[in-house]
Amino acid sequence: MLANSPEIHPTGGAVGAEILGIDLAEPLPETTIGLIRRTLADRGVVFFRDQALTPDQHIALARRFGVINVNRFFAHHAQHPEIALVTKEPDQTRNIGGGWHTDHSYDQEPAMGSMLYAREVPPAGGDTLFASMYAAYDALSDGLKATLAGLRAVHSSRHVFGQMRPGLEGRIGNPHLATQDAVHPVVITHPDSGRKALFVNPGFTLRFDGWTDDESRALLAYLYQHGQRPEFATRFVWRKGSMAFWDNRATWHLAVNDYHGQRREMHRITIEGCALN
Repeated sequence: MLANSPEIHPTGGAVGAEILGIDLAEPLPETTIGLIRRTLADRGVVFFRDQALTPDQHIALARRFGVINVNRFFAHHAQHPEIALVTKEPDQTRNIGGGWHTDHSYDQEPAMGSMLYAREVPPAGGDTLFASMYAAYDALSDGLKATLAGLRAVHSSRHVFGQMRPGLEGRIGNPHLATQDAVHPVVITHPDSGRKALFVNPGFTLRFDGWTDDESRALLAYLYQHGQRPEFATRFVWRKGSMAFWDNRATWHLAVNDYHGQRREMHRITIEGCALN
């Protein structure tokens, strides 16, 4: 059992922190929940090692941070619909989340964050990259910041989940439910940290509101390339019992697909957020 005496160790210059000394299976005091919240808002993603969580404990922990979003498109745990299964079998070549994205940006109130827990991992590979959208915004020129300040962008689930996805059968489904469209500011003020963050992503953003696709393409492509700069990112190497808890308002993430022939099973719980300004 862990000691519940938290220590925080940043994992990269711009994003990420490992929190030591917390047993997530135990009922945590409000002071510890507050510490996790503050670190998450500041660092964008927090990591925990050597955890032993039942599905019920995973759900109970997530509820300490907000209302759980039951995912429309992912396969669910058989007994716990709150838990989305992120799996890849040895005979499958396509993974889930293999491009840079932000979960649920297509919702009118985008998800606050997701808790991903490692049940089974390959001996090597299957890392997840995280990038700070605080750092991405801060590194823009004053001129581009001024241009983006008045812009909003259109996000949608339709082009991603609105069709059967070859190679993901049985893991991603319900294309008829992919009806979500939302318009959000391109630059948001994070509701917890008060910091400005870039809020477009390659997975779900379609165009700038009031612009055509053609007019939007070049600037979005620049922002996507900019957001992937290595100095904004950290790489998390999974072990069984690891958990990553990321803030969707402040980060992008990407699941590396480099473990063909090996099995990987992750349990994800997504937590509802609020409207963004």
